[in-house]
Amino acid sequence: MFAVIKTGGKQYRVAAEDELKIEKIEADAGEIVTFENVLMVGGDAPVIGAPLVEGASVAAEVLGQAREKTVYIFKKRRRQNSRRRNGHRQPYTMVRITEILTDGKAPSKKAAEKAEKKADAEPVVAEEVAETPAAAEIAATPEAPAAEEAVTPLFDTPEGAADDLKKISGVGPVLEKKLNALGITQYAQVSGFSADDIERVDAVLNFKGRIERENWIEQAKTLAEG
Repeated sequence: MFAVIKTGGKQYRVAAEDELKIEKIEADAGEIVTFENVLMVGGDAPVIGAPLVEGASVAAEVLGQAREKTVYIFKKRRRQNSRRRNGHRQPYTMVRITEILTDGKAPSKKAAEKAEKKADAEPVVAEEVAETPAAAEIAATPEAPAAEEAVTPLFDTPEGAADDLKKISGVGPVLEKKLNALGITQYAQVSGFSADDIERVDAVLNFKGRIERENWIEQAKTLAEG
């Protein structure tokens, strides 16, 4: 048996023991929540709601609360020296479907009892959470930005002092560090990029044509000439 439910402005096809992310709801881990907006109940005798299936509901156990990876929004105005960078982490709730109910039945499973707060309780909780894939994902979700992954250099770093790559329009302090990690430290390197070089940098930094779109090569040539 399966059901189609609506929550958080989205629709989900669910069955017993399914684990899924939904828009954040106010509930604690171990709590049983009920979704009343059931649009369809499937099985041997499917029932389609008009718009909801009368007397149907879906019960789920809350596995935990977490947040998605940070999405960065960057805005820039050309020739205005104006740049703005914001980040957002969307919260979500991870749930496990326990029952699909019809005819107005109430959930048979009760919420887990809240454990008393003890100093040695944290390791036990961590072991229990790690038992399920969904819970492991929540445990792995960082509350603070994770350390940047190591980058394999693409070029041999030239001798001499590094140039201020931030003078290239579109390059900020963070991007300059990433370019330096790839072995790019001087204007002459950027001005001498071949089509293959541009493709390699695009692939590593996921630029999607940014080097050509922002005309880095011409900018670097002008800066190198002083």
